[in-house]
This record gives sequence, C-alpha cells and structure tokens, in this order.
Amino acid sequence: MSLLVVGLSHRSAPVSVLERAALVADARSKLLHDTLATEPAAEAAVLATCNRIELYADVDKFHAGVAELSTLLARHTGIGLEELTPYLYVHYEDRAVHHLFSVACGLDSMVVGEGQILGQIKDALALGQELHTAGRLLNDLFQQALRVGKRAHSETGIDKAGQSLVTFGLEQLADGAPVQEWARGKRALVIGAGSMSSLAAATLARSGVAELAVANRTLERAERLAAALTEPGGPGAAAGLTATAVPMADVAAELAQADIVVSCTGATGLVLTVESVLSALTERLAATAEDVRGRSAADAEAAQGVRGQSATDAEAQDVRGRSAADVESQDVRAGADDARGASDAGSRAAERGAAGGGAHEGQGPRDAACPLGLADGARRAAPLLHLLDLAMPRDVDAAAHRVEYVRLVDIESLAEASADAPMAADVDRVRTIVADEVEAFGAAQRAAHITPTVVALRTMAADLVASEISRLDGRLPDLDDKERAEITQTVRRVVDKLLHAPTVRVKQLAATPGGAGYADALRELFDLDPQAVAAVSRADTRSDRQNTARERA
Repeated sequence: MSLLVVGLSHRSAPVSVLERAALVADARSKLLHDTLATEPAAEAAVLATCNRIELYADVDKFHAGVAELSTLLARHTGIGLEELTPYLYVHYEDRAVHHLFSVACGLDSMVVGEGQILGQIKDALALGQELHTAGRLLNDLFQQALRVGKRAHSETGIDKAGQSLVTFGLEQLADGAPVQEWARGKRALVIGAGSMSSLAAATLARSGVAELAVANRTLERAERLAAALTEPGGPGAAAGLTATAVPMADVAAELAQADIVVSCTGATGLVLTVESVLSALTERLAATAEDVRGRSAADAEAAQGVRGQSATDAEAQDVRGRSAADVESQDVRAGADDARGASDAGSRAAERGAAGGGAHEGQGPRDAACPLGLADGARRAAPLLHLLDLAMPRDVDAAAHRVEYVRLVDIESLAEASADAPMAADVDRVRTIVADEVEAFGAAQRAAHITPTVVALRTMAADLVASEISRLDGRLPDLDDKERAEITQTVRRVVDKLLHAPTVRVKQLAATPGGAGYADALRELFDLDPQAVAAVSRADTRSDRQNTARERA
C-alpha cells in the first residue's frame, strides 16, 4: 500500500472553482465512506479548508487510485470531471508526505506561515478517526504533520512572516493604516461563530473596537462567543468592549450601524447580497444627512442671533453648512435603485474586474453601463463600510466591490495581495525542517513495514523450538523438570542469537530508500506464511485503534 493525495487549492484553481468545490461537514463524511468503498483505497482522510480540498488515501495501485480519487472529488463537489481535472494536483508516497508537512508548516498557505492550518489538520484527523477511515498510515502521517508544524513554529521565526488570514484581511481593509489605530472606536459585526469567526472577533476586540455584535444561526453559540470576549481575561475586557449576540434576522439592522463587518459562515448561498449592502448604506447616509441638517439649522439660528445676520445670510449659511452626506445619500439611493433593477448585470460587471477596487479619496463619475454606479477606473470615496469575507463559498456578493463607500476584501483579493507579500528568511529553515522530517518519516514507515515479517519469523522460530522440545520429551521421558528447563533455555538462546543479527540488520536496511523489498526477501528465504504476516499487521492495527480510542476518551 502507498500514500496518495489528490486535491486542489488556491495555488492550482481560481476562487470561483474553489467556491463550487467547497464541502460541508456531511459531504466530507460521505466522501470518506465512498473512498473506502472503492477497491484501491484502504484508508482515507479529507483536508478541507476555505483554500484547499485534498483527499488522502492509502492505495495499492497508483493509476487506479488517481482515477478513482479524482472521480470521487468530482462527484462530491458537483463539478464535472473534465472541468475539474486541470485544477487537480497529485502527490505520491514521499512527495505526498512532503506536501502535507509543508501545508502543516504554513508554507503552502495563502498567507505563508499562518498557524490556523494546524487546527484544520487536527480536525481532518479527528474525522477520519471518528469514522474509522484513518488507519495506521494516515494516523501516523497526520499526527507527525502536527508535530512538524509545531516544530517549525517553535524553532523558527515563521510566525513573523506569517499571520492569520483574519489579521491579513484586516490589514487589507485598513489600507496601509495600523490596524489598531484604524479599528479603534469603531463598531464591528461578526457573522458566524465558528473557529474563523471567533478568531476574527478576538482580533477585533484586541484591536480596540468599541462595540461588537456577533450574529449566528444558533443564537446560543453567538451568546457564548460574545460572553467570552468580555469576561475577565477576555480579549476585550481591559478595553471595556461592549459585545452582544444577535439573531441572523437582525443582520440587516446591524449592518446599517456597523463600520466593520467580518463574515465567515458555512452557508451555501449569499449571506449579504448587494441589495442588503446598498440598503444599509442608504439608511446610514440618510440618518447622517438628517443629523447634519439639524446641526446646520441650529448653527444658522445661533449665527443670526449673535451677529444679527439677515435672513438671506442665514439661508446662505445653512446652504453652505449642509453636509455632502445629502448628495452622498442621494447617490447611494440612486445606486440602490439601479442595482435592484439590474443586479444580475451588476454581478457580471463586478466579476469582470471589480475585485481590485480599493478605497481612494475623492469621488469618480458614474457610468450608466455600470448598474452599481461606478465607472471602470473611477476614483472612489473614502469607505464608510468595510467588509471582510473569509468564507468559501463567499458570503458577500462580489458585486459589492462596485458599491460606492464600500471596501470589500474577500478570498480572491487576499490571494492577489498575498502574492506580493515578502518571504521571511526563516522560510528556508522551515523547508530544511520539512525535508529532514520527510526523510525520517519515510525511514520509520519502511522499518515499520518489515516489523510484521520479523515478528512472524520469530514466532515461527519459537514454534519450532516448542515442537523440538516436545519431541525430546518423547525420546527422553526420564528428564526431570530442571534438566528439561535448562535444555529448553539453551535451545532458545541459540535460536535468538542466530536471528538477532539478521533481524536487526534487515530493519536497518528496510529503513533506507528502496528498502521495502527486504520484507519480501525475508518471507521468501524463510518460507513464511503470508497469512501469518498479515495476522500480525491486523493485530497491530487493532491495537493502534484501541490506543487512539483511549486517548480520545
């Protein structure tokens, strides 16, 4: 049997394909069961994140394994095999081990060095153990990958080069400003209460936001997260953060009040449509305009009373004092009407190239050909609403890229930004660690491969000793117990000494590259029963599963 991985990631496929290929929890379980039901695979595990989907298996045939795993991925993602195949990569044996170890260290992540992948690898292993699809090979592989990843983070400065996707996304939203200065005093909304959303909430709390609302389909989970943020020792406790939990039905109302929104749910459809974003902006700007008009009128009255200005002067002052928010509110309402009338066209326009739209000072012209109100290349007004979409498939309508006063950062724009990120000097050190660990893992696996054969050989030798002692009893019935025990011990010592050097040496040779053939040679030389060797392997596998169950309990 040999290790095989077939998968796709942000390095091999565009975001649009990764979105369609995303697997929910139930689909992952079904994929694992179906993989074991195929002829080539004896073990299986699936690593599914927002940036990758990889199927690991222990197979007995390479070409048949690749074909079967590719077909399974196509079936369970709902993407045709011909369409999916160009985006798939394949790694086999040592290259598959090297790939997973590199992933565990963050070398293959969108943000190099990020540590969240370790939790995702741990989850993949836990699912394989729960469903009994991960046997000795994949248990050893994934557990060692976790150790290698932790070693890389503890022995090098890879953490300095890498950061979480959340932190990187917030830096992109801040557009060059320090995140803590940019976020201080703002109101944030986090949609979702999973691991990524929890990390986002904690990061925002540490960054100094004044208020934070957590929305989730299960309100209880949102309440637990909100409470954890403000409890003694929590990330927002020292700064006096106000954290609340809200049901998903209240997201629209919260959106109209939020400055920063981070969304990462497992929803298969959009959580925030472009219409909901426009509606929130319209409501917010209308409230801003009303507030400014009230203040302007009060200023005008005060000016008239103190300076004795004429009614004409007061009117002029009132006109001059009106905020640009009036004009902005009208523009957004017009954009909202345009978007609701032609949202499909807007989405197509956004997909044609809006992903790079950043926040720039000033306001550009509107174009009738762009239903969301911005002409291609137009300068944008400073954003009022900052959206970070970390979900795969996406939570936020891509058409929001074209909405004035909105800055949207999503997986696609993060991929573009991370391509230009500088690599840390410690990355080379991590690559060396990975290479050394791959070699050590391969040696250990090759040595373990021959162990059942050595055990079967020693069992056969022990059986021969017992048989010969039994024959001796028949031929020399007058031996007393002491004499019989001494003869038995002597024969056993002779057999052990004869077998010691060959078995130690064969284990050493088996650990070298290409050493797998020594087990076959040993079976041939001593005429060992293949079923006896297989029985030892099955016993070891059962023991491993029992140990794993005890550790999890």
